[in-house]
Amino acid sequence: MRRRSVALLVETSNAYARGLLEGVVDYIRRHEAWSIYLPEQDRGASPPGWLSRWQGDGIIARIETDAIAKAILKTKLPVVDVSAARHLSNVPWVETDDEAIASLVVSHLSNRGFRRFAFCGDPSFNWSVWRQQYFEQIVSEAGYECSIYESTLRNDPKFSWHRERERLKSWVERLPKPVGIMACYDIKAQQLLDVCRELDIAVPEQAAIIGVDNDHLLCNLSDPPLSSVECDSRRTGYEAASLLDRIMSGEKIGEKSIRVAPIRIQTRLSTDTLAIDDPAIAGVVRYIRKYATSGINVSDLLPLVPWSRRVLESRFQKTLGRTPHEEITRIRLERVKQLLTTTDLTLAAIAGQVGFQHEEYLSSMFKKHLGITASNFRRASQLT
Repeated sequence: MRRRSVALLVETSNAYARGLLEGVVDYIRRHEAWSIYLPEQDRGASPPGWLSRWQGDGIIARIETDAIAKAILKTKLPVVDVSAARHLSNVPWVETDDEAIASLVVSHLSNRGFRRFAFCGDPSFNWSVWRQQYFEQIVSEAGYECSIYESTLRNDPKFSWHRERERLKSWVERLPKPVGIMACYDIKAQQLLDVCRELDIAVPEQAAIIGVDNDHLLCNLSDPPLSSVECDSRRTGYEAASLLDRIMSGEKIGEKSIRVAPIRIQTRLSTDTLAIDDPAIAGVVRYIRKYATSGINVSDLLPLVPWSRRVLESRFQKTLGRTPHEEITRIRLERVKQLLTTTDLTLAAIAGQVGFQHEEYLSSMFKKHLGITASNFRRASQLT
């Protein structure tokens, strides 16, 4: 039996798209093998010239423009769309469940005590519009207000990066604090983090920021590391391949849509807090976040407040559910995890960078708090 030929018109430049491709590979390994055509493809790029001459059996594509839609339509081949843009309305498509994503984020922020919410979106993309609508609806149903920021469309004659950044700064500055902000995706969240740093707005104490896609490199390079929704793009690719297989086998699918729920939220420092109304405790927390890896201890916090050590520890415990010492240790270990994941520094070098005096003490604390040795943690992170 002849092996089927399938074209994958999906870019490889971001984590979500690569997850789609991994899902297709999973399907092929478990079922009948296909011959795969995967051209170098930028998001929204012109359709490849060979497509009009290609004698294949099916296509999985992120149909992001009318040009790609027309080119695919001319092939008269079975196709499954993995884009939310919907430039071909009569073909089956598989996408993220944006309502489930928004619901997960609202729960994540509200569980941390936030009662003020905001959404930073990009109206160029349907998935951003849908996430905004669901986020705003869920927040409203919970009895709270939601501030909305919409980026200027990039094809707008008035668009400029400088003007857009100034608009974003002005919006963030005006938001009532503390506030939980959902960004439509990780890149937008990283822009928010940069703006907050420039405005000296403490993240996450004054503004907790969360993105979508859980791009590990982008999230861990952010300052502070970015919390993000982990979409199940691998499952999305798998479902798309399954649909295409059924169509190529003669099944009539029509305009079927499948929405794939997210896996979880990967919590990092950008939302790892509680909304704190006590300004004195909030100031102590900000100081810890800033200097925890410099070797500070609880005694260094006492000049910040007009209290005894006992009163500080009592109020801190009541507000955050942990002691100042536990918070210092937690921040240090989060930094250790980041360095183990993103660098090849030795444990001794990491200990020096995060405020532990000895490598042995760091090893002991890491195992005690995380239940795994630092070396095994690094090994496991390299496999994901």
